[in-house]
Amino acid sequence: MAKLITSTILHGGDYNPDQWLHEPAVLAEDLRLMKLAGVNAVSLGIFSWVTLEPAEGQFKFDWLDRVIDGLAAHDVRVILATPSGSKPAWLSQRYPEVCRCQPTGHRDHHAGRHNHCPTSPVYRDKVQIINAKLAERYAGHPALLLWHVSNEYGGECHCPLCKQAFRDWLRHRYGSLDALNRAWWSSFWSHTYTDWSQLDFIDGSINGLVLDWNRFVTDQTVDFFRHEIAPLKQFTPTVPVAINMMGTYPGLNYWKFVPHVDVAGWDSYPDWQGAPTVDESGMACQTAFIHDIYRAMKPDRPWLLFESTPSHTNWHGVPRAKRPGLHRLASLQAVAHGADSVLYFQWRKGQGGSEKFHGAVVDHVGHEHTRVFREVAALGAELKSLAAVAGTTTRAEVGLIYDWENRWAIDAAAGPRNLDKDYEPTALNHYRPYWQAGVTVDVIDMDCDLTGYRLLVAPMLYMIRPGVAERIAEFVRRGGTFVATYLTGYVNQSDLCFRSGFPGPLRPLLGIWNEECDILHAHHVQTVQSVAGNKLGLSGSYAARHYCEVLHLEGAQALARYGADYYAGQPAVTVNEHGAGHAYYIAARTDDRFLQDFHGALIRQLQLPCAWAGDLPAGVNAQRRGDRVFLMNFTDKLQRITGARAVELPAFGAAVLPWTKG
Repeated sequence: MAKLITSTILHGGDYNPDQWLHEPAVLAEDLRLMKLAGVNAVSLGIFSWVTLEPAEGQFKFDWLDRVIDGLAAHDVRVILATPSGSKPAWLSQRYPEVCRCQPTGHRDHHAGRHNHCPTSPVYRDKVQIINAKLAERYAGHPALLLWHVSNEYGGECHCPLCKQAFRDWLRHRYGSLDALNRAWWSSFWSHTYTDWSQLDFIDGSINGLVLDWNRFVTDQTVDFFRHEIAPLKQFTPTVPVAINMMGTYPGLNYWKFVPHVDVAGWDSYPDWQGAPTVDESGMACQTAFIHDIYRAMKPDRPWLLFESTPSHTNWHGVPRAKRPGLHRLASLQAVAHGADSVLYFQWRKGQGGSEKFHGAVVDHVGHEHTRVFREVAALGAELKSLAAVAGTTTRAEVGLIYDWENRWAIDAAAGPRNLDKDYEPTALNHYRPYWQAGVTVDVIDMDCDLTGYRLLVAPMLYMIRPGVAERIAEFVRRGGTFVATYLTGYVNQSDLCFRSGFPGPLRPLLGIWNEECDILHAHHVQTVQSVAGNKLGLSGSYAARHYCEVLHLEGAQALARYGADYYAGQPAVTVNEHGAGHAYYIAARTDDRFLQDFHGALIRQLQLPCAWAGDLPAGVNAQRRGDRVFLMNFTDKLQRITGARAVELPAFGAAVLPWTKG
């Protein structure tokens, strides 16, 4: 598999010269401004299909030749895109089947973007033709750095072709209708299928069907992607391929792409200044959590920040301008978490279209005399000085499971709770104490290799796929520490409840039986009282809401117990020894103070490495990458940091320092 190798941090972004071919002076000015901004890479041709192929079989590459040659002459590398994310109107008009269908069967008109059918043989053929033309023409060009395949894959199609492909996918998965009906428990409400042709629409009352449809959409998109890159691999086998993913977008399980992409990366658009407080640490933590998903996808190589904005994000409800310093801070945060790029959408604002007010390096006024341009140029110069961290990776001793299929199952289930399910926020709440302490965390899928981790945290692991419980038990037996929470081990991969008692196959490892779960209204508060002398040093009483499971000890020890209601005195937090390791269980949705105390105790007991030796003020974060430590202040106030050395950080300021142990 090809590997992206650069000697510096990539700086640049989406470049759309096809919008300005009628004004050559603008294109010449772009090259001058790119040099001033410290741009060394651009993503090119993402939405250029109709300019490359204005009519079927009529190709025009002369304009692209000139652009790429001009960029190369100015030492700017090219991340060349395949244009399948936005098809030309002639294609939709001549071949209507390439347009998607809604669940009602209505065929979409040619509009918007990301609107193609991934199953259509016609669309696949047309995509391969244009991709082959691009790959053959620019193979060996010195500017070509990376293939940017399509753009933000997403969405689904319900056309007859996709429905038949889904039936074929189900035949392959289950082999027979009897096996499918058992897996889906479809005898409930007399939904048993007696012929494959009856699988014609998505019945939301069958959880197994909903899960499998989501899996199929992912698999079909991956299959389309593999079809799309075939000519790229044929003509440019040493040029890496990548897609720009979208954070925790629920529509695709991005882990399924990992074996097929050479570089992981995503488009990051945090809603800075969206909270009622100027302390941006909440948004910073959420962004860091997602950065650590993409860093964990390819742990042997850096990831890429494909899109960000130097200022506004036009599609936010309130698209605030980034305050001075915040763009640098957010960009350095990505680098600190393993990114080898800071790329923008977009280089120059378009004069029209739905994204004409989206942030850009070059504003409509078209010159360098703006605050945003100055900040981008300063960052470009600073990124050059960070060339030593390019290519470096960071080893994590903590893994936190955030699993797409688990999310789908929780979202689709009617109960145990239907409001405030909050799977992603809960995973983030368990991540936050480690982020605050500067402890590196890999955010992983439940099927990932656990080798190398000392601590594994799995919030709300409602679904447990085959083999997962066994691997976790072996991880603990060999000395690992495992943390599980309420709603763990309820269902298998088909969303069928385990009949061995919750937490299902993890029951022996955790040493507990979850007899029932008390679901609380938002205004109800249960108390969790720490047991005197408990092994983690927890003290006092904590608040619990939403979920309170009633546990029975089966070898585990109670660290805390409930303080009220009919299950007062029952265990609420437990630990069980297994081999050389320990397995913890948190049976209730506790307050942040408990999570800070609980995970803080594990950090101390396990002596997990922290990026900064010493306490950090609230809103300040430290991350280590290579031989550098990044100190970042996500508040609007000057912060004084002590520890191995004294450092002052201005509001929304950051410092990159040599790392010293201890």
